[in-house]
Amino acid sequence: MNAAPTIDAVREAASVLRDRFDTTAPRVAVVLGSGLGGLVRAVSNPQRVPYSEVPGFPPTTVVGHSGEFVLGTVEHVPVILQAGRFHLYEGHDPSVVTLPVRLFSELGVEVLVVTNAAGGLQPTFRPPALMLIADHINLMWRNPLTGPVLNGEPRWPDMYDLYDGELRGHARAVARDHGIPLHEGVYLGLLGPSYETPAEIRMLQRMGADAVGMSTVPEVIVARARGIRVLGISSITNVGAGLFQGVLDHAEVLEAGRALAADLEILVRGVVKEIGVRS
Repeated sequence: MNAAPTIDAVREAASVLRDRFDTTAPRVAVVLGSGLGGLVRAVSNPQRVPYSEVPGFPPTTVVGHSGEFVLGTVEHVPVILQAGRFHLYEGHDPSVVTLPVRLFSELGVEVLVVTNAAGGLQPTFRPPALMLIADHINLMWRNPLTGPVLNGEPRWPDMYDLYDGELRGHARAVARDHGIPLHEGVYLGLLGPSYETPAEIRMLQRMGADAVGMSTVPEVIVARARGIRVLGISSITNVGAGLFQGVLDHAEVLEAGRALAADLEILVRGVVKEIGVRS
């Protein structure tokens, strides 16, 4: 398991990225899930910073995660995109998984847009489709706030309205204006890396989950602790085991993610534009 980064390591990484900015500090950060790297094309005047050039950042190991930050603007708003996330199932400490979020906070980011590829649990979902995350359930059996309290993070952060209601309203308005079908529901995070059994899928449905994945939850918890507003969007790339006849495959997940990239780009652009207008 990789060692937990210190707060000094976060500050050092932030210093490296600041030296690469052509614009003012980013106001919005976007985390790109599996197969969603095409969203980089929404960035004007992009500057790419590989993780290998950022102190304390390990390489990514998951196909579909390139492992770099992209700096620039979207709709004239300074942004930073995280193309490649870290997962608990890779053996990382939770503090490594959430290192980018603490980095974003150090840079002054106000809003985190977190995306992921997820399995649909509702029979009304017809993948590929987009789902606005209204809430989540943490079944990863990990919490990134466990251990010593870090500077600027409360011991017991509140989890009410974790996925910001105003930002969700902006996303719904953008979807409506552009005719983009947009579900809304509860995301459930599991440790992974194996996909769920049909029995587990039935259990998750009874627990009130609408989609299931292996990321997002740790990042959002730290974002809340850091006072960063969150918008979450799941790309429903497949349905859970037992809800269809077939075998789940990561390559198909990536392909479904790419099929949703254009609509996701419209949603993110629209929300970021609204953030800029209201600032």
